[in-house]
Amino acid sequence: MIEQAEVLDALRNKILSDPEVILEDQDLMRALIDANERSLGGNIVDLRGIAMERLESRLDRLEDTHRSVIAAAYENLAGTNLIHNAILKVLEPTDFPAFLTTLSGDLLESLRVSRLRLILESKEHDSPSIGFEDVLSIVEPGVVDHYITAGRDIPVRPVSLRQVSPASEDVYGDNAAYIKSEALLRLDLGQGRLPALLVMGSEDPHQFRPNQGTDLLTFFGAAFERAIKRWLA
Repeated sequence: MIEQAEVLDALRNKILSDPEVILEDQDLMRALIDANERSLGGNIVDLRGIAMERLESRLDRLEDTHRSVIAAAYENLAGTNLIHNAILKVLEPTDFPAFLTTLSGDLLESLRVSRLRLILESKEHDSPSIGFEDVLSIVEPGVVDHYITAGRDIPVRPVSLRQVSPASEDVYGDNAAYIKSEALLRLDLGQGRLPALLVMGSEDPHQFRPNQGTDLLTFFGAAFERAIKRWLA
């Protein structure tokens, strides 16, 4: 009994000297509140206990929000790093064939997409894309905007994200059946030139959705425009 009394006395002194040990332990605080309610009986409303429960609930919600904010920050950082790495890949080639080869190799991996395709409008749309049919299409004027809007009378945005089912065989060829979402980057190649389109296709139906932000892809599209202008000069 003496040892038990000494332990209880030591515990009491510890709590009195550092009460935050109790306050920061949710399980311990809940046990104390429950014991207090039992001692009060069923006919007494413990306003302090109710306030504590509400405060605890608000704290839980705050912690959930905090975790969500941190997760979103990490996701944004990862997306930024991915786009920065992809831009470096775009700037590496020293000639146009090497630039096009990047679309089916390094750039494809950097952007973590299934297919990339560059669509160039030309008044001479029968121009050949010898050796690069998998990544390059030469089309007649108006095709880019028509593909972005799907023929609807809506504004043409620099970046459009959407889920597709089925995907266009004209764009993806034999791989159309596997493409479930796509990002469309409309490229402004400068005054007096027809527009172009960079298509990113993904097998993941949730990778590109209309409700996602487009800031990073808009930045990538601007960098891609500047890179391709070097070879079309």
